[in-house]
Amino acid sequence: MYYFRYGNERGRANFGWLDSKHSFSFGRYYDPKHMGFSALRVINDDTVKPGAGFDTHGHRDMEIISYVLSGSIEHKDSMGKQYVVPAGDIQRMSAGTGVTHSEFNHSKNDSLRFLQIWIQPNKKGTTPSYEQKTVEQKGSLTPLVTPNGRDGSLSMQQDASLYRVQLKAGETLQLDAQKRPGYLHVIEGSVDINGNILKTDDALGVTAECLNLSALTDLTALWFDLPVLEEY
Repeated sequence: MYYFRYGNERGRANFGWLDSKHSFSFGRYYDPKHMGFSALRVINDDTVKPGAGFDTHGHRDMEIISYVLSGSIEHKDSMGKQYVVPAGDIQRMSAGTGVTHSEFNHSKNDSLRFLQIWIQPNKKGTTPSYEQKTVEQKGSLTPLVTPNGRDGSLSMQQDASLYRVQLKAGETLQLDAQKRPGYLHVIEGSVDINGNILKTDDALGVTAECLNLSALTDLTALWFDLPVLEEY
């Protein structure tokens, strides 16, 4: 089964200081056909103006991942963590029993663009925690966040893994979603997937199949290996 989510069909919220594109229902944007995919609940493509950002707000029982595309995030939270997250870094915050934090564009001159990703945890009421790391690409498929932090990745409270896919034009890759749901979000480039063409900002969810990727241009994408949920 395929679930297509084209970039130009996503929900959108523009507040002046923030231009946000929602892959799934979020905030004032609601579409019963796009409520998430397995444990993947949010992918917001956020562009933040210089010096602006999200004031202090709270979260509970959610795995929150930030993938910075350009610029840098200034992060501060109730755990005492205060960091700058530059482009290329991956950040994970487990909200657990509750945490407050703020996120601002660290630059006073340049825009910030990042993907805000929420994954539902498999345990509630855990102790909040924070991780941040630069993960160098190793081959075409590199783990960024995994259940146990394997191969230099960050860890999360869910039987799910997030990988970065990088292919040169003409290169191929097979992704296995025969037994578990998978979701591919294209960051940049174009790719043929089992005869379907996806371009920058497009996404594809899949169950019970292998995906055969053939990069039409240089490709960067995120691949989510997700759990089978009873309600899925």
